[in-house]
Amino acid sequence: MTDSSSVIVAARCPSTETADLSEITDLAIAAGYSVVGTLTQSRDEDAAYHFGEGKVDQLAVKVNQSGAEAVIIDNRLGPYQTYNIGGKLPTGVEVIDRFTLILEIFGQRANTRKAQLQVELAELRYELPRIEAKASLAKRDERPGFMGLGEYDESREQDIKNQISRITQDLETIAQKEETRREQRRESGFDLVALAGYTNAGKSTLLRRLASDLSITENEDQHPDLLKTAKSEDQLFTTLGTTTRRAQTQRRDILLTDTVGFISELPHWLVESFQSTLDSVYRADLVLLVVDASESLDAMREKLVTSHDTLYERNEAPIITILNKVDLISDTELQKKVAALDALAPNPVAVSAAEDVNIESLTDRIEQELPAWQKERLMLPLTDESMSLVSWIYDHGHVENKHYATDQVTIEFTARPAIIEQARSKASELTELSSYQPKSPQPIEADSESD
Repeated sequence: MTDSSSVIVAARCPSTETADLSEITDLAIAAGYSVVGTLTQSRDEDAAYHFGEGKVDQLAVKVNQSGAEAVIIDNRLGPYQTYNIGGKLPTGVEVIDRFTLILEIFGQRANTRKAQLQVELAELRYELPRIEAKASLAKRDERPGFMGLGEYDESREQDIKNQISRITQDLETIAQKEETRREQRRESGFDLVALAGYTNAGKSTLLRRLASDLSITENEDQHPDLLKTAKSEDQLFTTLGTTTRRAQTQRRDILLTDTVGFISELPHWLVESFQSTLDSVYRADLVLLVVDASESLDAMREKLVTSHDTLYERNEAPIITILNKVDLISDTELQKKVAALDALAPNPVAVSAAEDVNIESLTDRIEQELPAWQKERLMLPLTDESMSLVSWIYDHGHVENKHYATDQVTIEFTARPAIIEQARSKASELTELSSYQPKSPQPIEADSESD
């Protein structure tokens, strides 16, 4: 399907609810489609057609009238449902469900090797359970390809399994390298802070705000691999991979990482495919959960639930909920939302990343919530090697006090426990070296009996 292809978006919801097409419409536009019609139905799922068969007939009429080239359905369709709906539509009209559309967007935004591998893995995991249906249809001498199921190939199932195995191994290798890099960054004195939240909540804008307003020059040469820009666009899934930038609170050097946006009702296999990217959140020291405060209360609640569901199983870091875009609502409305969302977002920080509102309070809160540093006091011999250690401590911790005496320097500082241990080890080596005094050579006494 090419950009600007015309589509009809459709959705079914339980009989007690009203279908909302706003998100699926935004997703379709984000993928490059032109929405020319809509259709909804409130009823229990039909095993054969997902919708009622009569509603599918209505959908076919809309397709004929509008000339739509595809139908995008805001639900997860089984392979037979996809086939049956396609059988009612004009020849050549594709049936795309919610997750196929998301994978298409991911494929468009995958600009790194890791992102491309994750998208490929998700596509393969999506296709694998459909192989049986394709085989069944092939045995009936059907040709499901033109209806979006793909042509059947009896060797395809094993090919998919082999590809999944290969890609999984490649991603595990990447994940190991990234874990090593995270530990190296911590050893360099950085705290790792991840931006998480629903797609289009303003995470990338907040990253730019924090990184541009705060000092980012210190330790500039230690991590040349870090990207220095992050896009800020009013578009879903602008960030698919990760973007990391340096920032600094009053006492802590931090690395901020912007990650892929969450979205509701993602199946387990899709979340697992992006495990490598989500590790940036799961293995951070602190998570900033960003929510768009300008949306309706129901939308905010739903997106907070989605975000917490995604974080629940693996995340261990403390979470600060950030209510972003407060410049778009009144103080009264903000207070009502804060009170209503207390169970999901206790003690949030309200900011506007775009308008630089309350950013200083956020940085103070970040410093409060980061893992506590230990205090240490070292007494070092006054040598060139000790001055090198003092410089290292400045780079990796926060120096509280430094005092010089005739033959020693005393330094008091706070740092990560691992940095404290390294500093103690280095100091011990210096102390042992300075205390070593080689003995003067003794004259050799002549043997009294040799004369």
